[in-house]
Amino acid sequence: MINLQSFRHLLPALLAFSFIGLNAQTSFKTKYVNSAIYTGIEVGSKGVKLSIVEIGKGAQEQGAFNILKDSSVNTDFISFTPASFTATLNGLQGLYNAAIEKYNIPSGSLYTVISSGVKTEAEKLQKTDMVQMLIDSFRLRINEPKRMVEVVSVVDEARLSHLGIVPDSRRYNTFLIDIGSGNTKGGYFPNGNTKDFKLFQVPWGTKSTANAAEKKLGDDNTLLNFNRQMYKVLQQAENTDIVYAVNASGGYPLSDNIAFSGGIAWAVATLIRPDMIDNAVISVSFNEVMKFGEKLYTNHASLKDDVLLMSIKENTKTKAAWAKEIQRVHSVFDQRSLMSGAGLLIKIMRQFSSIYESKEFYLVKNGQVGWISAYVDKSVK
Repeated sequence: MINLQSFRHLLPALLAFSFIGLNAQTSFKTKYVNSAIYTGIEVGSKGVKLSIVEIGKGAQEQGAFNILKDSSVNTDFISFTPASFTATLNGLQGLYNAAIEKYNIPSGSLYTVISSGVKTEAEKLQKTDMVQMLIDSFRLRINEPKRMVEVVSVVDEARLSHLGIVPDSRRYNTFLIDIGSGNTKGGYFPNGNTKDFKLFQVPWGTKSTANAAEKKLGDDNTLLNFNRQMYKVLQQAENTDIVYAVNASGGYPLSDNIAFSGGIAWAVATLIRPDMIDNAVISVSFNEVMKFGEKLYTNHASLKDDVLLMSIKENTKTKAAWAKEIQRVHSVFDQRSLMSGAGLLIKIMRQFSSIYESKEFYLVKNGQVGWISAYVDKSVK
């Protein structure tokens, strides 16, 4: 479906086309010399996300991505109520108009999709007609009756994420796992080609884990009880879902690198290595993440920006930028959601951690926009 080689041959033409609009985008500070700017708008379970991304010429080989703008509107679309439908439609149109009018993104460089999470929930609740109604209403609102708004499957989304996030040099020995809010999905290419993809999925995510623990609290809402109930939820998830999914994937002996993406991967990476905020990917050990998980419960205050940056010697301007990113993590994830997401991450990592064979673990921060690169390639093809 996606021919990376063809994309590389066509990239100069794509870049030339995209540079037509680059001069108008003076608000963006680009990172690469030879690059193009693309925008992805995704309707997800929680709302609508917009990502404006600079894609460098060596994106597929080296992972050359630079997030220029990242915005979202929380609309709770999967509740499938008239109010959430209207809020999602307004959010979708608003972000589209902002990309076109405020940031001067050409319509041809803007991609719109409906996530697999929405597709799965809509099918389960027999609400696929509402998804189609959203697409039709959006096309009408922006006066683009032929605009492509693809409803992606779980397999396609996982596959696109792998193609967009993992560099070519590690394509066939990397197992990519995306931890979302409601579920976890990913996979790898087992046969040395990008046609055959082995899907990995677990019906647990950061939010669903936290919600399951909250439901078990009863009258005791203390952090101590939450930690106890969260442990029970994760233990059950590990025994009934995670172990089976890892074994069924057959990925352990074929994958040297285990990469994690998703919001919790970004949060953990930012808090574990605040001095590497500019790095899109960081390497971590299983024990390192284990200790971090313990600290989330026992000493959460030590992960605030002023404490984390206290021992790092850097100029004031740099530390201010780092502090802002750390603050952004805490604005997205409270203590309990961090504990839940990190706990799920640890349970999955544990399945790939062995005293007999060492796997390399990576946390990917820009996973939410990696699909854009692969989607551009697919569209060109």
